[in-house]
Amino acid sequence: MRATAPRRWRSGSEPATARSDLKLRLLLSLTFTPFFALCTAGFAVLAARAAPDGAPSRGTLIGFAVACAVLTVVALVDLLVVLHRRQTEL
Repeated sequence: MRATAPRRWRSGSEPATARSDLKLRLLLSLTFTPFFALCTAGFAVLAARAAPDGAPSRGTLIGFAVACAVLTVVALVDLLVVLHRRQTEL
């Protein structure tokens, strides 16, 4: 027997007690948003200073910078979602 009623109508495909760990997501977002932002800046600086025929190539470093920038945006969006959910649910 459940103690509380569900907040939303369940579709039936998820477990009855499934919940996202907002504290862990907040901690991970707070950790990795600045980490990926620093990696983006670092790879961008390395790409700008790389020799045209050096190893790793400038294109590889630019690719890493773009990948880190995408991960920065994902971590930042997740941080905003977690903060919004914590404000509305807790």
